[in-house]
Amino acid sequence: MKLSVITENQRIQKLFLCFMMYAVLGWCYEVFLEVVIYRWGFTNRGVLFGPYCPVYGVGALSFLACFGKLMKKKSPPWLKFVKPLLIFLGCMAVATAIELAASYILEFFTGAWPWQTYADYKYNFQARIALSTSLRFGLGGVLFLYIVQPFFNWLLSKPSAKLLNAITIITVVTVFADCIYTFIIK
Repeated sequence: MKLSVITENQRIQKLFLCFMMYAVLGWCYEVFLEVVIYRWGFTNRGVLFGPYCPVYGVGALSFLACFGKLMKKKSPPWLKFVKPLLIFLGCMAVATAIELAASYILEFFTGAWPWQTYADYKYNFQARIALSTSLRFGLGGVLFLYIVQPFFNWLLSKPSAKLLNAITIITVVTVFADCIYTFIIK
């Protein structure tokens, strides 16, 4: 049986590609909410031109950093039932903190943030964060860590190192060009 050793470069590439996959999934989630649930019609929900919301990538990598070891750790039987609840609460807190910070950063650079509609929610703070969305982020974090991330790990284990390099370079160049277009040209 051939054992493959993941180099530091491959680990960084895989984290970057996970970041981008979650940014795209976040964009799809936002568009789904807007088009199907709220029926407002389609608009690009991201701050960049492409179909990605980087804040979701930041959230996903933060979940991995904060709860990845807890997910891998062998648990005693009593903790197996408590662990998902702890991860839910932790993801809820981490995502809410990221969303709050992102609202201030976006306001500083662009004068607004895309989710100012939170003022319509009963429990919100300055229309920047809301209990309803925090609960959804907690649930999303649990789904991410238990279902989606294992699938992404499997998916990213398939390409050769050469193909992984090519995919990463194409993605980096695309996002870099998007940033130049969005923040400098446009």
